[in-house]
Amino acid sequence: MAIFRLNHAVLYVRDVAASVAFYRDVLGFGYTESGDTIPGAAFLQAPGSTNDHDLGLFQLGAQAGPSGAGRSTVGLYHLAWEVDTLGDLQDLATALSDNDALVGASDHGTTKSLYGRDPDGLEFEIVWIIPADLLTDEDRQKTGVSRLDLAAELAKYGREARSGVGISRVS
Repeated sequence: MAIFRLNHAVLYVRDVAASVAFYRDVLGFGYTESGDTIPGAAFLQAPGSTNDHDLGLFQLGAQAGPSGAGRSTVGLYHLAWEVDTLGDLQDLATALSDNDALVGASDHGTTKSLYGRDPDGLEFEIVWIIPADLLTDEDRQKTGVSRLDLAAELAKYGREARSGVGISRVS
């Protein structure tokens, strides 16, 4: 028995229409028809996904308070979605910035990440993984987190560099 990937995530939100608009218009998720059968719910599919849905949204209403996770309660910190190319990461950095939803960008050595917040303030990560055949010893051995210089990464790898999988920090 082995879990090999996250199939989908479900979030409680204040306004399902606002959340659908954000995930659709900013991150490119598609709306699936299965959400029409449950009032106050929506099911979204990531671009290129073969899942029935990748994200479920359930409306609580405007009276719902903010999440205290990580500040005053335990809870989920963030979900992380992988993009196919470094150009996709650049495009999403622009879309998040244009929508005042970009809250950070980090270089983790083998991965390059953006951090954003949805309309309810729920944080998510978007990650591009350096392809295994392009990894250097410096990439593998890097510890800690530094500021992502996306322009430098694009100059080094190019927009069309496809994300790698199964990368380990140590060889």
